[in-house]
Amino acid sequence: MPLFDKPLSELREYRPERDEQPDFDEFWSRTLAEAAQFPLDPQFTPYDAALSLVDVYDVRFSGWGGHRIAGWLIVPAGAAEPLPAVVQYIGYGGGRGFPHDWLAAAVAGFATFVMDTRGQGSAGSPGDTPDPTGGQNAQTPGFMTRGVLDPDDYYYRRVFTDAVRAVDVAASHPLVDGSRIVIGGGSQGGGIATAVAGLRSGLIGAMIDVPFLTGFRRATEIVETQPYYEIARYLSIHRDHEEQVFRTLSYFDGMNFAARATTPALYSVALMDTTCPPSTVFASYNHYAGPKEIKVWPYNKHEGGQTFQTREQLRWLRDIAKGG
Repeated sequence: MPLFDKPLSELREYRPERDEQPDFDEFWSRTLAEAAQFPLDPQFTPYDAALSLVDVYDVRFSGWGGHRIAGWLIVPAGAAEPLPAVVQYIGYGGGRGFPHDWLAAAVAGFATFVMDTRGQGSAGSPGDTPDPTGGQNAQTPGFMTRGVLDPDDYYYRRVFTDAVRAVDVAASHPLVDGSRIVIGGGSQGGGIATAVAGLRSGLIGAMIDVPFLTGFRRATEIVETQPYYEIARYLSIHRDHEEQVFRTLSYFDGMNFAARATTPALYSVALMDTTCPPSTVFASYNHYAGPKEIKVWPYNKHEGGQTFQTREQLRWLRDIAKGG
């Protein structure tokens, strides 16, 4: 796929008007207040991962609606003092997988908390968290249109709430320094991280790779790839739901969270990405309110920088979280 979106010079200046509802902040304050009625009730159970250089805990906590969410906590073996931590969110369809999938930050001296994504984990890495609440409307296969006719019922209301609470769960463990937490993820995980950066204070950084869940309308207009195409496919059948659908999605658009985020951020973008188009990534990046930098991968699709980006992240983490 050759370059298909705007030229890089235009992308760096691309800052589209945000579609934001007047009650955006009230909606999210109410959502998090409703979730806070349920105790986090974190449970950390030692787990035999057959890894001698890290200690691993199987984690369960109460997310949105009190639903139990799975995770991993991975710390360098024998750690005795609170460590800076990275809370990781997962790409679309994937689950938390296994501890050996998440070793980079732990080997670098950080605690790593991996949040399972409710209802996912049947594509890519396996998951272990159901989504007990289904949408109230007919939907296309996937998650993008589950509950999409009502913001209160929309799938990502639950996921983003789980993700905010995951930070609190990580901070509750005695081996995690709650004042030094970084969030991160790629694709869907990057979109979730953007939301958390806009919703939760007290973070010291956000690593946002080729983020999904931003610039919904433009994405559905210029690409015919999953998962954005789930929205277009739904609207090709439910032709009279367009405005209602995009009104709901506006409460979950990464641009609106980015405009509220103040923690330092490291973004990445791939200029041949037909899954999360570069213009939607730059729309989030250019609206991001805090200190920020972006790594551009000109010849890559949605895989982005992969291990090269991991190298960038580890160096950035060292500087952000350890003052090196």
